[in-house]
Amino acid sequence: MKKVTFFYLEACPYCKNARRAMDELKAGDARYRAIEMDWVEESERPEVAEKYDYYSVPTMFIGSEKLYEAHKGEEYEECKTNVKRVFEAALA
Repeated sequence: MKKVTFFYLEACPYCKNARRAMDELKAGDARYRAIEMDWVEESERPEVAEKYDYYSVPTMFIGSEKLYEAHKGEEYEECKTNVKRVFEAALA
């Protein structure tokens, strides 16, 4: 199992959607609860954030590979689909 690094901002509505998606996915599949997460609030840990190549949040990496980066106007279901894809990659 691989660790997921999750970049977010506390006040970001897209990040809130990603957290909601993670909670729902974990509630529905116990395997997802076992995934190790590194939560990086980018304004609190800029020294970590600057080492990664991304533009917007939420963004999820496994190692140095960016697997998900939200975009303006993204709907919840698209977010949830992407979070699930990242979780599946972490389990592979």
